[in-house]
Amino acid sequence: MTTDLEIKEINNNKGSTEKARLEYNGTVVELPVVEGTEQEKAVDISNLRADTGLITLDNGYMNTGSCQSDITFIDGEKGILRYRGIDIEALAERSTFVEVCYLLIYGELPTKEQMDDFSEGLTRHSLLHEDMIHFFAGYPSTAHPMAILSSMTCSLAAYYNDASSSPTEAQINLDVIRILSKLRTIASFSYKKSIGQPLIYPNNKLTYCANIMNMMFAVPSEEYYIDDEIVKVMNQLLILHADHEQNCSTSTVRMVQSSGASIYACMSAGISALWGPLHGGANQAVLEMLQQIHDSGENYKSFLTKVKDKKSSIKLMGFGHRVYKNFDPRAKILRKACDRVLDKLGISDPLLEIAKGLEEEALKDPYFVERKLYPNVDFYSGIIYSALGIPVNMFTVMFALGRLPGWLAHWKEQNEFDKKKICRPRQVYTGYNERLYVPLRDRN
Repeated sequence: MTTDLEIKEINNNKGSTEKARLEYNGTVVELPVVEGTEQEKAVDISNLRADTGLITLDNGYMNTGSCQSDITFIDGEKGILRYRGIDIEALAERSTFVEVCYLLIYGELPTKEQMDDFSEGLTRHSLLHEDMIHFFAGYPSTAHPMAILSSMTCSLAAYYNDASSSPTEAQINLDVIRILSKLRTIASFSYKKSIGQPLIYPNNKLTYCANIMNMMFAVPSEEYYIDDEIVKVMNQLLILHADHEQNCSTSTVRMVQSSGASIYACMSAGISALWGPLHGGANQAVLEMLQQIHDSGENYKSFLTKVKDKKSSIKLMGFGHRVYKNFDPRAKILRKACDRVLDKLGISDPLLEIAKGLEEEALKDPYFVERKLYPNVDFYSGIIYSALGIPVNMFTVMFALGRLPGWLAHWKEQNEFDKKKICRPRQVYTGYNERLYVPLRDRN
């Protein structure tokens, strides 16, 4: 039995096309090689099982492309992130989160008229059905805001059951607006519930991010001042989290969508996937690490020494990334934003000084450099959220609000794909062979 795989030019009647040739047990099959616009290549194995009886095994889908997408491009080796072809640096510096939402979901930056209509829609659909307000009373004060966000998002389907498995373009546009607008209200209300304060309803005079700040931090008894610089930083935080191609939560959204489930159910599933500490909870882990170093009075240099010790279980959180093998471009932006926020608020945060020290030492230490462990987006985002007064248990909720347009863009892209199929991965079975059923009385 022989198995061989090679990629080369295969000549056929239609011209020269690059294909992969797989030889297995005397059978040769040719597999198409698909190339993206950034010269990324993939072997199309759609017919592999039909042609050979084989499937591929790829734990964690580390080398599996689940789809072709026009939305986000990442080059982890070069530290590049682009939304619809536009560099993340330009968007974070010059755009607003609402504009980026439109770009991701509809593929182009909006015109003035499109931007006005989109923003107006977000303003008009920010309120929740009053019946849903009573739901918050049913949650205990200790309920995690992500649990509330996920369940409340799914509950929206009960109030907007006009969403279907084959929605019209107008219906999709309306659902997109509803989700983007109402989930910030749900998130803010869940925070107010956790601290026992009265709910603050949306204010139509405020921008998207300013409304989030107002609903979270204003109280009826006094006026709440919203600083433009803080609003800009909030915009940047959400923009930097808006999409990151086929990550765990986005892949979850696409998988659930493939079943024909409601758009609200798909978003709820994405929120639940993001809740995992290995995905959306990483910035919380960074802040807890920095706090631990501070409380112990330990020097950050000695902490890094422990990280490098193979016998130690201590990890350096916020460094390294599954995709980036260079500096995470989002981390560079947040590092500058962190300085601006703390300076604006007049905060001298010892955790930031520890973070900067860790970064400086790690970037010149061969141990981390050789392993390509550079700061990622989570390294500074937690410090900024904390400076803004957002508690740790709300960090992942803010991440979810930022990731919404990415989830919606991928949902919409897959919904419009003319060859879509329900996602159904295969497996390699490793359990028992066939065996007889033993009646209960005969079991030892």
